[in-house]
Amino acid sequence: MRDNKRGKSGFTFLGALLFFALIALIMQIAILVYAYIAERTSDKGLIAILVLIMIVILSAICTVCDIIRRKIMVDKPVSSILEATEKIASGDFNVRLEPRHVYTKYDEYDVIMENLNTMASELQKSEVLKTDFISNVSHEIKTPLAIIQSYAKLLNNDSLSSEDREKYTQTLISASKRLSDLISNILKLSKLENQGIPPERERINLTEALFCSILTFEELIDKRGIELICDFDEDVSIISSPSYLEIVWNNLMSNAIKFTPKGGKVSVSLKDEGEKVRVVFKDTGCGISREVGGRIFEKFYQGDTSHKSEGNGLGLALTKKVIDNLGGKITVESELGKGTSFTIELYKNA
Repeated sequence: MRDNKRGKSGFTFLGALLFFALIALIMQIAILVYAYIAERTSDKGLIAILVLIMIVILSAICTVCDIIRRKIMVDKPVSSILEATEKIASGDFNVRLEPRHVYTKYDEYDVIMENLNTMASELQKSEVLKTDFISNVSHEIKTPLAIIQSYAKLLNNDSLSSEDREKYTQTLISASKRLSDLISNILKLSKLENQGIPPERERINLTEALFCSILTFEELIDKRGIELICDFDEDVSIISSPSYLEIVWNNLMSNAIKFTPKGGKVSVSLKDEGEKVRVVFKDTGCGISREVGGRIFEKFYQGDTSHKSEGNGLGLALTKKVIDNLGGKITVESELGKGTSFTIELYKNA
């Protein structure tokens, strides 16, 4: 796209031709004037003075023409560009410049203007995202902090029964864990978005690693009365980052359990497909609509607010960022009332 947009060079064939024609015209006029004067006088000194005057006049005309040309073709667009860059540097990302030519006849200044427009637009989006992110983080942190503060005050009451004290203590533990998970996910997401170096990779037994991650949820699965179905190909080996993949498995497994009712099913499959591996997490939970599915990987977005207290809306955003960094692909399929399926594709030797 950018190559097609790139305009003519500053010294085009047409420009060179016009410059050549101007020089030729000046020389022709000088020769004609010299011939005209020479026919009417033989005084060489007078001829020289008149020719010099003529050359000065023609040079002055050319200089004025060049000044006007520069004002219109160079100074004006450069001034607009400088003004726009000053506004962008001061934080005004609403700046938009209007190219002087139609798209197919763009010159360098038009290309610079278009690039500045694109840059300002992207910076504006980033600023909105940053503002929203800070707002969401503040909101998410306030909730568990308010709970911790309130229940800590209640625990100061000496007349509390042992049952209430135990209940309030468990609430405090749950709120502090939620706060800890939120901060941990924010730090992980920030690291993934800002680090310039790729994750360290090594050859791992994916079958074993995935199985170990799922085992950590065994108690929670039993507690919720959920049936777990695993279908793994044996000894699937890939080159990847075990710590990054653990984030993915933990988030997807946690989500599947969270949204699956008692008596429901959660299935996890791992298939070796030659150059790639496919991992599928499927549940029989509440499912999501097409609209929610289109936004499910956004930061802090939670389609089902009834489970808001169990998460912070960063898990799937973090999962998507991890998969992107590993060069893989994640997709979601879901139907309201029937469940959701997340499919991850990873190259074995990425």
